[in-house]
Amino acid sequence: MATDSSYTPTPLLPTIDSPDDLRHLRPEQLPQVCDELRQFLINSLSVNPGHFASSMGAVELTVALHYVFNTPYDRIVWDVGHQAYSHKILTGRRDAFAGNRKLGGLSGFPNPDESPYDTFAAGHASNSISAALGMAVASKLNNDSPRRNVVAVIGDASISGGLAFEGINNAANTPNNLLIVLNDNDMSIDRNVGSLNSYLAHITTSKTYNNIRFKVYNMFRKMHLISDNGRGSIMRFNNSLKSLISHQQNIFEGLNIRYFGPFDGHDLPTVIRVLNDIRDMEGPRILHLRTVKGKGYAPAEKDPSTWHAPGCFDAVTGQRLEKPASADHPIKYQDVFGHTLVELAEKNKDIVAITAAMLSGTSTATMQEAFPERVFDVGISEGHAVTFAGGLAKEGKQPFVAIYSSFLQRAYDHIIHDVALNRRRVTFCIDRAGIVGEDGPTHHGAFDLAYMRTVPNMTVAAPRNEHMLRHLLFTAQAVDCGPFAIRYPRGKGRMPDWKCDMKTLETGRGEKLSDGSDIAVLTIGPVADEAAAAIEKARADGISAAHYDMIFLKPLDTKILREIADRHLNIITVEDGTVNGGLGSAVAEWLEDNNITDIRLARLGLPDKFIPQGTPAQLADLCGIDAEAIYRAIKSNVTEKTVCQK
Repeated sequence: MATDSSYTPTPLLPTIDSPDDLRHLRPEQLPQVCDELRQFLINSLSVNPGHFASSMGAVELTVALHYVFNTPYDRIVWDVGHQAYSHKILTGRRDAFAGNRKLGGLSGFPNPDESPYDTFAAGHASNSISAALGMAVASKLNNDSPRRNVVAVIGDASISGGLAFEGINNAANTPNNLLIVLNDNDMSIDRNVGSLNSYLAHITTSKTYNNIRFKVYNMFRKMHLISDNGRGSIMRFNNSLKSLISHQQNIFEGLNIRYFGPFDGHDLPTVIRVLNDIRDMEGPRILHLRTVKGKGYAPAEKDPSTWHAPGCFDAVTGQRLEKPASADHPIKYQDVFGHTLVELAEKNKDIVAITAAMLSGTSTATMQEAFPERVFDVGISEGHAVTFAGGLAKEGKQPFVAIYSSFLQRAYDHIIHDVALNRRRVTFCIDRAGIVGEDGPTHHGAFDLAYMRTVPNMTVAAPRNEHMLRHLLFTAQAVDCGPFAIRYPRGKGRMPDWKCDMKTLETGRGEKLSDGSDIAVLTIGPVADEAAAAIEKARADGISAAHYDMIFLKPLDTKILREIADRHLNIITVEDGTVNGGLGSAVAEWLEDNNITDIRLARLGLPDKFIPQGTPAQLADLCGIDAEAIYRAIKSNVTEKTVCQK
């Protein structure tokens, strides 16, 4: 082998089509694999954006797991999945990675339909421990031979979620051999918050102590001095003694779960050695690895929040290629929310804001800058966020809870039991509602209209534009309607002049945007723009369509429905949400309840299936809610009487 500085090693990554190929490499070759994985990620994600910093920080961990464990027989369960790109590349999807997050291509998250190496669907935080524990217990019940190892990989932000604690508690009290790998990079999307994060930042344990304890335990077990049944008592005694000596209590060992670490998660030989050492241990255990989000790319290491999902960038310079905002371009809906909330809070001292680890993502950070004492980031704890808001509301505060639509699903019982049942004045600012694009089925806000509509005491609304969003936010703090849900989409609006004087809206009243004599189109939310374009196209064909923006799904504007019924117009409803249970269903129920049988109803919305990843325009076409689909529906649903008259 040449030793001069001009030597370039033979690329290894193109030879790895499965983890079995990886396991045939020598240990000293693995750092090169890590380097090539990072360069692959940089080159690919610079032109086809995705979750960058998390995957860069988990390269060594991913290589070590697939090198030590016999995947896919052994199971790896990824939490959230932001860090799983290297996993995809090493498991036969390297050549397909250019289609990551694209329609018909790879999912941006682990997806069992895509590969047997993706053992469980991911996209939402904190589920890995519970899912992996189920697999580990099932393996024991199935008497799998050889032993099937199950590994849950969870981040320091996700482990703070309530479901993760429930899983850990159950793991401590159920016979299993689960290994939990804590990937601790001191980050989620925004900087982590809470006492657990502070605890993880300082926790230490002795490698010598762990080695001696494991050897002594095995020796006593072979001598039949202790058994697995007595293991818990021995662990509690050892943990108490260790806490007394070190003046530090280990929360995991306090739950009778063996703890190892923290170790440098980028020290590949050490990670491999430790995994080999603890792989065949009996009982649940946790391996704590400290990693750096964005590792190997200086701009990402310096600013991991921005580089969580940076969009396109120059791979060499690190210059992000995002177009700068300007006065004549619309801003994002989330920013309209953030700036408007500050305006309202300046005049209303009772307004407080709550978010769940999404300060920047929801633009709640805008209010935090102005009123830091009135903004609460509770971490990845959506259920707590809602109940916490209920408590604030009980004492006269007006909480605005900003959470992504797909994540608010996790707090549904809290919405019902802790807010709606008590008729607490809490405003749910539901960001990323409807189709969100490349993040795919785990992130589309498909269900909020339907799941909020069924809750008693709940007001549900969706603005068609930025001005209407401001009016709805103003109304929520000006009028006590009880719990109030306002849903708005991801991305930019369409109004450069988004600022306007705000006014109180009449709850449950829609607005006629244009009159027509042949058919009525009812919309809710920004999909009104697509409907308006379709109506204009239909006018060129001689079809006169009335257009109503319902604004409120609940209470529904029955005056509009009665007006349409009296004119005997067929109805088309259009919504950027599941067609089951939303606006179309509400109109159908009203027609049925009022025994109106001479009106044909066509419901356009997201179909009864999970929508894949793709651009918003592609998915709107796929779901039949873009202008062209609405135009076709108008043409096919005008009344036969109207057609004959023309």
